[in-house]
Amino acid sequence: MITNKYKLLTKINSPADYKGFTGEQLVSLSDELREYIIDIVSTNPGHFAASLGVVELTVALHNVFNTPHDKIIWDVGHQAYGHKILTGRRDIFHSLRKLNGISGFPNMQESEYDSFGVGHSSTSISVALGMSVAAKLKKEDRKIVAVIGDGSMTAGLAFEGMNNAGIQNSDLLIILNDNNMAIDRNVGALNEYLLDITTSKTYNKVKDEIWNMLGKIKRFGPNTQSFIQKIENGIKSVILRQSNLFESLNLRYFGPVDGHDVIHLKEILNDLKNIPGPKLLHCITKKGKGYKFAEENQTKWHATSTAFDIKTGMAFKQETKSVGPHYQDVFGETILELAEKNQKILGITPAMPSGCSLNIMMDKMPTRAFDVGIAEQHAVTFAAGLANQGFIPFCNIYSSFMQRAYDQVIHDVALQNQHVVFCLDRGGLVGADGATHHGAYDLSFMRNIPNMIIASPMNEIELRNLMYTAQLDKNNFPFTIRYPRGNGILNKWRVPFEEIEIGRGRTICEGKHLAILTVGPLGNEISNIITTLKSENISIAHYDMRFVKPLDEKLLHLIFSKFDKIITIEDNSIIGGMGSAVAEFMLANDYSAKIKMLGIPDKFIEHGTQEELYKICGYDSVSIYKTVKKMLHKQLVNLNI
Repeated sequence: MITNKYKLLTKINSPADYKGFTGEQLVSLSDELREYIIDIVSTNPGHFAASLGVVELTVALHNVFNTPHDKIIWDVGHQAYGHKILTGRRDIFHSLRKLNGISGFPNMQESEYDSFGVGHSSTSISVALGMSVAAKLKKEDRKIVAVIGDGSMTAGLAFEGMNNAGIQNSDLLIILNDNNMAIDRNVGALNEYLLDITTSKTYNKVKDEIWNMLGKIKRFGPNTQSFIQKIENGIKSVILRQSNLFESLNLRYFGPVDGHDVIHLKEILNDLKNIPGPKLLHCITKKGKGYKFAEENQTKWHATSTAFDIKTGMAFKQETKSVGPHYQDVFGETILELAEKNQKILGITPAMPSGCSLNIMMDKMPTRAFDVGIAEQHAVTFAAGLANQGFIPFCNIYSSFMQRAYDQVIHDVALQNQHVVFCLDRGGLVGADGATHHGAYDLSFMRNIPNMIIASPMNEIELRNLMYTAQLDKNNFPFTIRYPRGNGILNKWRVPFEEIEIGRGRTICEGKHLAILTVGPLGNEISNIITTLKSENISIAHYDMRFVKPLDEKLLHLIFSKFDKIITIEDNSIIGGMGSAVAEFMLANDYSAKIKMLGIPDKFIEHGTQEELYKICGYDSVSIYKTVKKMLHKQLVNLNI
């Protein structure tokens, strides 16, 4: 994709290649970098708007700091595409998020410039503080920079990091990339506070006049710098009528500044590089900057799922095997339908209303659906408080994000036996987002929690019915429903609700040679395999367990009394998952059978399509077929099959 139009970018294989650029050249480089990101992502979908918003900041950071000796920690990593291109990955950037290609997030195994691996939000300050303290202890002259978005600032971990940074007196620079957006528009008191700073014309006018009058910060000694800081703090307190949040945490605050003025950013970063101690630079940016459609609809263009026409912004048509709706949309439509009938139902999501489709309920019932910001721990305990007072909160959190709230699930929901319904979206392998986002562990880590019900529907109708079942008053205990990313299989899924008996699986088809036990939508793939095997005179039984906890023990007694060869299949870690639960049942009830567990192995799975990753893990259709044939090999030989 490198062409003659990228006259500067073609010459840059590392940040060292543009250290001597003039201001005008830095502007041109920023323009080329932005255009290159648009070119590549238009043909190879990925996260988009966030990286466009930090192009100038990225160019300035690598120009000013001596990376990779100096460390830049990107929060989440959605905005790190420009960083990857400038640090030696320009010519392989087209492999982004593809199997064996480069990751969509910073990855330490991929480049020495990726100082820390990130995928979940709000980790950058704590990581950067650790590196800064380490540099101090080792007496290294090393600059550490954390780049964090205003959406990520809503998480408790970000505040914990800032609180500790203020007393460590380490040489740490926090850059607050403020675009008033996470994936959806930011919410909460912190967002309002930042808006007060950025929109106060009086404060910004007086601040600029004071800075111009006193000249560049670095020209003054320590005493004068302290005097300047007191003047600015006074201005903020008087004009904004509140103390500065960051200064109160002992972080020297600078800004707000234009995050798209690369020349000014370079000057400011050079100044701040020479000021010791913990400090924060507040940059105002526009998510999707430089691409009209992304600027106008920042939520939609946070990430692209298909290739698109750059001129029109229209997605190219693509063939799809799935005919059903996205599981997230089934959730969104169903919770609204249930809430219309049950006034006790509330919806909660940590900053993912459009991602999980709770925005459908938020539009119709704004007082009964809550976006709590990027704060999974708070979301869970907030739900516990609501449940304690008689409401039935449906707390929708991506499976991999739920890992951050595990203590709250145990202590505040399960131990108190509160009627909270956890809807875990993106369960299983999610594809191109890779190891940081795979929902690989939820069946395992939820299964060992007392009072917890765990279910996974095989299709859209079962998802609706499980949601209906979970909100019934008689089921007033913690209830987890997990479902995958992507499409279902049914055209007609809006059917009347039916209660599902808790802990009851179902027989999909009978057989005599071997039993396959599945949980979740993977079960839909088994019928084709069974049909193929049937043509070879191999008879396979299939059971949809549906509940991982409690298991259908009546069904399992039947299975173990009929079969001595069993395959369990789940889109979850083999360790501690449904297969483990079935094996535990076998041992506890003195059965003896050969069990082959298929699922996610004991290693981190990188990025690729879901189908490619299923194959790597050994539970795609071909692998399942081969596993059946291998398990039955001796028996089939004896039967002359």
